Amino acid sequence: MTSNDAPPPAAMTTAEAVVSQIVRNGINTIYALPGVQNDYLFDALAGATDKLRLIHTRHEQGAAYMALGAALATGKPQVFTVVPGPGILNATAAICTAYALNAPVLALTGQIASNAIGRGLGLLHEIPDQLGLLRSLTKSAERINAPHEGPAKVNRAFTEMRSGRPRPVALEAPLDVWPRRAPVQLLPAAEALEAPLDIDAVKAAAKLLAAAERPLMIVGGGALDASAAVRSVAEILQAPVSSHRTGRGVLDSRHPLSVNSAVGHRFWRDADVVLAVGTRLQLQQLQWGLDDKIKIVRIDADADELNRVRPASVGIVGDARRVLEALADELAKLSAKRPSRAEDVQRMRAVSDADWAQCKPQIAFLEAIRAELPEDGIFVDELTQLGYVSRLAFPIYRPRSFITPGYQGTLGWGLATALGAKAARPDVPVVAVSGDGGFMFNVQELATAVQHHIPIVVVLMNDGAFGNVLRTQTEDFGNRRIATNLNNPDFVKLAESFGALGLRATTPEELRLALRQAFNSGQPTIIDVPVGPLPSPWNVLRFTRSRP
Repeated sequence: MTSNDAPPPAAMTTAEAVVSQIVRNGINTIYALPGVQNDYLFDALAGATDKLRLIHTRHEQGAAYMALGAALATGKPQVFTVVPGPGILNATAAICTAYALNAPVLALTGQIASNAIGRGLGLLHEIPDQLGLLRSLTKSAERINAPHEGPAKVNRAFTEMRSGRPRPVALEAPLDVWPRRAPVQLLPAAEALEAPLDIDAVKAAAKLLAAAERPLMIVGGGALDASAAVRSVAEILQAPVSSHRTGRGVLDSRHPLSVNSAVGHRFWRDADVVLAVGTRLQLQQLQWGLDDKIKIVRIDADADELNRVRPASVGIVGDARRVLEALADELAKLSAKRPSRAEDVQRMRAVSDADWAQCKPQIAFLEAIRAELPEDGIFVDELTQLGYVSRLAFPIYRPRSFITPGYQGTLGWGLATALGAKAARPDVPVVAVSGDGGFMFNVQELATAVQHHIPIVVVLMNDGAFGNVLRTQTEDFGNRRIATNLNNPDFVKLAESFGALGLRATTPEELRLALRQAFNSGQPTIIDVPVGPLPSPWNVLRFTRSRP
């Protein structure tokens, strides 16, 4: 629609303008918790129920994590709304996790009355410089001061989320601004800004990679939408493709060149050229180590990443899929057919698999989940022993089917994040693994799952403790234990009290049967898995430096 075709401005409140413009940007679900500063916003939402589904949660953290889970499962912008002050502060764990995961999430919040902002009057939900706080946690944050500002500021927020490196953004509106009415011109949906393709840099990268004897690819979350292009380049180069957390599933785990980060570490030792796509490369550069012999080609949407630790030999800013497709074309001109490295990969995989013998209990439970979860089913990694091991030992077949908290390691995110993933992808099963400690952080969202008919499955590894910390206290601090033992409810009865399905499994075989029952039930389900202390995975997960 051109400006000449646009309908004339219509009188509407700020809240109605914001809601209408959010709908124009393709949003059909908002995760929310109401409150007085947002009363007029929720009235506008009530008037848009023919276009929007509103899922209300039992805690602000739950609303924000649900939006995050939906964003991670789809790769598309999502919106949550909560009250200002303590409401938005409760959501900040999810916001900082979204920032770490490069997730397009819009935090929409209220504010105290506009004439009182910054005066320190002690009004309800007032905190010092809320906008400044949001700007420190997001890619951008703005305040809406009048009805006519709503559409443009909403669109700027969506442009930020869709352009370059996706990250969370925020908008706030004072409680006296939401109900103001004035003529408002709604806008077409925001468009993403795309970096121009630097073909000279692509050619330089192709030349360097074509000359490599032992190339290696490292992929992160920035490559999730470039799966086919990653595969094409990997097969031309016969380069093993390694992913750590957020890049899992970019290349199917069954592909002959796909390796986990433990195997990737072994290939890193001798690699002469590394192609890093959409990854911070933090683990590799800071823990595995660098020397003068290794050359690194980096493709990233964020120019700052190219030289953050050490300048890239060749750095290319742009969309991973577009750049890799161009790179594949250039490599096809330069590279003769290379001998297969599938045998080398298989040998390295076998060596790494032997290291995992110490974690057989965790692997057996993960194998049970993998056997019952369809190929396109979503697995949500939580801060628990099963989650830690899953990052290397759980096969992933498709992009966006392994959801992880990344470097933030936000304990307790799993239940609510899984709810968001399932709400956004009702067509696939969603399984979250959790420990008994982390599960209780957001246990109240079982009520949300039941009320809104969101049938996720939580596999709850129940050892009666913050098990990872307890092991550290036992092994590294002379068995001086403090603040780690837990007094738990009966989780089966707890699930049933919410109206969910509660099951118990004590072996991997029983877990398979319970998962089958849970998927067939169509109900939110908690599977309690009582376990004792599990063997430590950290000897395998703590990679040593391989270069001086």
